[in-house]
Amino acid sequence: MALITARIERTPYETHLSTSSQVIVADEPSDVGGQDRGMGPGELLAGSLASCTVMTVRMYADRKGWPLDSAVAHVEYTSDSIAQRSQFTMKLILNGDLTHEQRTRLAEIADRCPIHRTLQNPIDFETILIEDNHQQP
Repeated sequence: MALITARIERTPYETHLSTSSQVIVADEPSDVGGQDRGMGPGELLAGSLASCTVMTVRMYADRKGWPLDSAVAHVEYTSDSIAQRSQFTMKLILNGDLTHEQRTRLAEIADRCPIHRTLQNPIDFETILIEDNHQQP
């Protein structure tokens, strides 16, 4: 289970996301009041899909011993609040001396990464308000 902590203080929209060993900064662009010091939430979501995809492709190619030099995923995320639909468009580039069959299989595997599967499935949310602001989850 992944536990991510997000903390925002007084700097408009600059948010520090942390795990037990890593910290990254999320922010909003300056044209909406942020400081543009990090990716926005939608970019982080698209980045999760992109990174999971190329990691999954790399793991599969390595397991098969296929000559994948690099994999690049360009992911665009759009959301339509009126239609209540989101769209992820991925352009996948596979570099290496791969056969057509290997390339086709890697493209299939790309769509099976854990984040892709998570986003395709129904998702439940639960928010628990902690009254004592000094408590940690």
